[in-house]
Amino acid sequence: MLEISNNVHLADWEIELSAIRAMGNGGQRVNKVATAIHLRFDIKRSSLPAAYKERLLASKDSRVTKEGVVIIKAQNFRTQEMNKDDALKRLKEFIKSVMVVQKIRRATKPTKGSVQRRLTGKANRKDIKKTRKKVQF
Repeated sequence: MLEISNNVHLADWEIELSAIRAMGNGGQRVNKVATAIHLRFDIKRSSLPAAYKERLLASKDSRVTKEGVVIIKAQNFRTQEMNKDDALKRLKEFIKSVMVVQKIRRATKPTKGSVQRRLTGKANRKDIKKTRKKVQF
């Protein structure tokens, strides 16, 4: 069971884990051991609350397919157990991140002091560059 928050949990039957061969540079064990984990999570079939489902399906993340399935491939570690833990952790973080409400940004004008400092700095640069010129007699 994967715990998302205090009152939201995912049962084991909702998450499909399968072992696959990892991609990348070879070694002595290349093409022999399936240590990477392929995680599939069907949003529509899950027991998540409706608010979670709506936000997950509306997200523009590339891990969510058109059918509403989250696909995560974990292959950072050499053991299957560590990759499994990594995939579950990434799924949990993804679901949590979707539920965070972004603060609305309001455009503001710069303060008079900041405008004045900027213009003063520009004038100083102008004077410095003038002193670099050749002196004409």
